[in-house]
This record gives sequence, structure tokens and C-alpha cells, in this order.
Amino acid sequence: MSASLVFLGHSTVLIEIGGVRVLTDPVLRGRLLFLRRHAAPVAVGHYAEVDAVVLSHLHHDHCDLHSLALLGRDVRLIAPDGAGGFLRKRGFRRVVTLAAGESHQVGPVTVTATPAVHDGRREPFGPRAAAVGYLISDGPTVAYFAGDTDLFAGMRGLCPDLDLALIPVWGWGPNLGPGHLDPERAADAVELLRPRRAVPVHWGTLFPYGLRPFFADRLRTPARAFAAAVAARGLPTEVALLAPGSGLTWHP
Repeated sequence: MSASLVFLGHSTVLIEIGGVRVLTDPVLRGRLLFLRRHAAPVAVGHYAEVDAVVLSHLHHDHCDLHSLALLGRDVRLIAPDGAGGFLRKRGFRRVVTLAAGESHQVGPVTVTATPAVHDGRREPFGPRAAAVGYLISDGPTVAYFAGDTDLFAGMRGLCPDLDLALIPVWGWGPNLGPGHLDPERAADAVELLRPRRAVPVHWGTLFPYGLRPFFADRLRTPARAFAAAVAARGLPTEVALLAPGSGLTWHP
């Protein structure tokens, strides 16, 4: 059975593996706090009838409550340890929390939380939940969604046979805070992980209001710089640069 993904912008990706549709960190609307989406709107068909949503951490650009509400209060949410109470209080009825190393089954697909080096708390006064990534696998196919992270111990041995890695490259502002990867360090992550395919995410979609004319080029170039850095290392990984709404299909 083939596997596929559609990049929906920022860290939102629809992954289909083993017939199971998993949506990552959904941000589905055009405005988010002081950020504006500069990409085509997300089509309803890309998030209707998903089997599960994985949330890497509680930052607003990864856990947008308005976007989650579009999926319905009975959508299955897989979230980091410490985030369950926050989500249940907002009316979501099917919440599973995982610490790094723990797994949850969604039909034939196993979702396993992985470590991440990032401050996962809900700002400014929300809970101090962890930040995690996820391995999503039906056995023959394994995809890794890193969420937001810096390099971490154990990344090299995370999965010995990785089909796909979704790697965060840069962010939405002119400067990176701690717990992020610039293009060179994102290429270092690929060198450690050795996936067959890598897709850069977390770039080029959200811009602060009024700043796009000044920072648009800087915010759109990280993915190309990442691809160049991977190529410069002589790595066999295929890097796919996807515009929001585009995707790819592969066979295990």
C-alpha cells in the first residue's frame, strides 16, 4: 500500500499511512494571534474525516484551539504528557497523552512519542506540558514528525529504517529562539536520522502583520538553504520542497 502526505503550511501536514489519516499540529485558519497566513486557504477535504491529530506541544502556532474545533470535539487528539487537562477543559472528549517512548494504536498504525528539545508550555500562563515529536508507522512504513526541536541525544538511533522525516526549518519571525533548527542544523538532523525522504516544514507560511515586505525573502529561503545543506553533505536523502497544498506519494 502506498503512503502519502500533503503539506498544508507551517507544521500542518496530512499523512496517510496504512489507510489511516493523521493530521499534525493543525493551523487551518488565515489568522493566528499577530500572525497572518500568506498561502492558499486550507481546503476542507484536507482535514475532514481524519483518524487522529498529533500535537507536538501547546504553543499557539502548533495547538490552535479554533482549528481543532473545526475538526469536532470528538476528534482523537494525541498530545504530550501534561496537555490532557488543558484540552479536555476546552471540550475535547478523546484525548490521549503520551510521554516520550509511549505509544498509541490508531487502527493498524502505531503512534509513538519521541523526545524533543523545546519549551512546550502554553504561553503566557498555560500549563507546562512537554514537547514531543512522533513516529507514525504501520510496520512497512515509518514517518517522523519532529514538531519543534533542536538536535537531541538519541536522534541518530531514533529509527533505523525511516521513510520520511518532517523537519522544522526556521520559523515565523526574523530570528530563531532556542529549541529550533536553522537550515544547517536541520541538515545535521537529516545526517543523524538518515531518512529516505525529508520535507522541511515550519517555514514560509505565517508572517507577523505588517512585516512581510521586510522579511518575506528571509522567511522563504530557509527551505532552499536546507536542501542545499543536505546536498552539500552528500547525503542520499531526497529533499522535497513543497508549497502549501502540494504533496507526495511513495511506496514502502
